[in-house]
Amino acid sequence: MRSEKEKQLRKHKSIATGLFFLMAIVYGLMVYLQHNSPQSWMGYVEAFSEAGMVGALADWFAVTALFKHPLGIPIPHTNLIERKKDDLGRNLGSFVKTNFLSPQNIRPYIEKLDVIKFVSDWLNKPSSREVLGAEILNLMKKIIHDLDDEEVRGFLARKGSEILKTIDYQKITSSGIHYLVEKGEHIKLLETILPQLREYVEESQQMIRERISENRPFISFLAGKRISREMTDGIAKFLEEIEQDKNHFVRQKLTENLEKFAGDLVVSLDWEEKFTQLKSDLISAENLSEYAADAWEAVKKMLEENLENPNSGLHHYLHKNIQKMSESLQNDEDLKLRLNKWIRHFLYRMILKNSEEVQNLISKTVAGWEGKELSNKLELEVGKDLQFIRINGTLVGGLVGLVIHTLTQLFIS
Repeated sequence: MRSEKEKQLRKHKSIATGLFFLMAIVYGLMVYLQHNSPQSWMGYVEAFSEAGMVGALADWFAVTALFKHPLGIPIPHTNLIERKKDDLGRNLGSFVKTNFLSPQNIRPYIEKLDVIKFVSDWLNKPSSREVLGAEILNLMKKIIHDLDDEEVRGFLARKGSEILKTIDYQKITSSGIHYLVEKGEHIKLLETILPQLREYVEESQQMIRERISENRPFISFLAGKRISREMTDGIAKFLEEIEQDKNHFVRQKLTENLEKFAGDLVVSLDWEEKFTQLKSDLISAENLSEYAADAWEAVKKMLEENLENPNSGLHHYLHKNIQKMSESLQNDEDLKLRLNKWIRHFLYRMILKNSEEVQNLISKTVAGWEGKELSNKLELEVGKDLQFIRINGTLVGGLVGLVIHTLTQLFIS
C-alpha cells in the first residue's frame, strides 16, 4: 500500500515524463510535416519541441543523478546522496550547529520562551492536575515495587549503624542525669522506694534474728529478739526520717553524688572507653539488620496502603500540593519570573553545551542509514517538488529554443 507521498511523487514523475514524450511526438510530427508539406510556422514549433526535449532530458539527468545512477549507468558524479552519505551527514550536522545552535540564534528564541505560562495554564485544568497526580503516584508505586528489599534492609542497617555510632552517648547520659536531677525525678524515685524499703525492713525482723543466730549464737541467746527488733526499728525510723525530712542529708548527698557523677561522666576516659566498647559490641549492621528489616517492611506496607487508598493522607497531601503549586504559578508573578529565568538560563547553557553532541548525533544518524534508504527518504520528501524542475526545464528549454530560432530567422532574413 503506497503512502500519499509515494502517490504524489509517482504522479508528478508521470507528468514530467509525459511532457517529455509530448515534446518528442510534436518534434517528430513537425519533422515529418516539413519533409512532406512544409510551412513557415512549423520550424518554430519544431525548434520549441526540440529544445523542450533537450531541457527535459538535461533536468531529468540532473534530478535523477541526485538519487541514483541514470538508467542504472554508473556515470561519474551521479547517485550523489548515496555516494556522499557520510559527507552529507557531517555537513548537515555542522550546518545545524553553526546556523541554528549559535548563541546569537538561540538567545532571541530562548528569551521569548514562557514555559511557566504553559505549565500554569495546563495545571489550571482539574483534569490535568488529576493526570499529574496519577502519574506521580504510579511512579512512586513503580519505584517501591522495583526496590530490592534485601538491598534496602542492608542500606538501612549500615546507615543506622553509622548514624548511631556518631552519637555522643556520654554527653547524652550526662545531660539526662542533669535533667532528672534538675526536675527532681531522682527524689521522686527515692520517695517511691523508701516506703517499700521500710516495709521490707519491718518484714525482715525474723530473717535478721536468724542471721544473728547463725553468726553470733551467744548474743542471739541472750538478746537476739530485742537486738533484731531494735535494729529493724532503727533502720525503719531512719528511712522514715529521710522520707519525712525534705532537707535530709541523704537527699542532699544523693543529689550531689548524681550531679558529680554526671559531670565526671563527660570527661572520664574510663567511661569513654566503656561507651566505645558498648557501641562496638551492640551497634553494628549485623545487630541492626533485624530491626532494619522490620522497619522497612512497616514503611513499605504503609506506603503501599496509602498509595492504593484514594482517601489516604498521602493522596490528599499530594493533590493539595499540586493545587497549591497551580495557584502559585497562576498568581505569584515573582515566582514565575524567577522560574522562567532559571529555565531559560538552563536551556541556553544546555543547548550550547551539547551543540557538539547534536552535530555528532546528526552525523552518526545519517551515517547509520543505508545509502539507498537515505536516498529513498529524501526523494520521497522533496522528489515531488524536484519534478517541477523537469517540467519547468521542458517548458523553459522550449521557449529558449523558440527564441533562438526566431532570432536566427530574423538575422537570416
